[in-house]
Amino acid sequence: MTQFDVLSPVPGRVIELADVPDPVFAQALVGPGLAVDPDRSGPVTAVAPVPGRLVKLHPHAFVVQTDDGAGVLTHLGIDTVQLAGEGFRLHVAEGDVVAAGAAVVTWDPAAVEASGRSPVVPVVALEATPGQLGGLRAAGPAEAGDVLFTWAR
Repeated sequence: MTQFDVLSPVPGRVIELADVPDPVFAQALVGPGLAVDPDRSGPVTAVAPVPGRLVKLHPHAFVVQTDDGAGVLTHLGIDTVQLAGEGFRLHVAEGDVVAAGAAVVTWDPAAVEASGRSPVVPVVALEATPGQLGGLRAAGPAEAGDVLFTWAR
């Protein structure tokens, strides 16, 4: 069994997935995890929550897969796919290998909110069971790079 930490990709306030204003995330249909309500003080650079390869990269969402095949989804805001990449700046390319904490996308949560969408950032352990996640961070402030939870698989 391997165990690793999943880090917050953005600074803000940790919330439960159940509090995400999207039923797919709120009901953990994609997988268990936590979410971060990001700071609105200007542009924010989302960082990789785990080390690995970027197996999916969209301006509004990305998946980093660890060496042992664990995938962690970071979704920058809700319904942000509708923005078609506007306001998102990529720092890496799909297929790149990244370290935990490496810059992936810069975006502006306040601009997302101004467009009528939620800037909340779900961080999801893909294909995990809730029992595989431990040490879930309590609701409250977090910096980018702080541990959100530990995944044992």
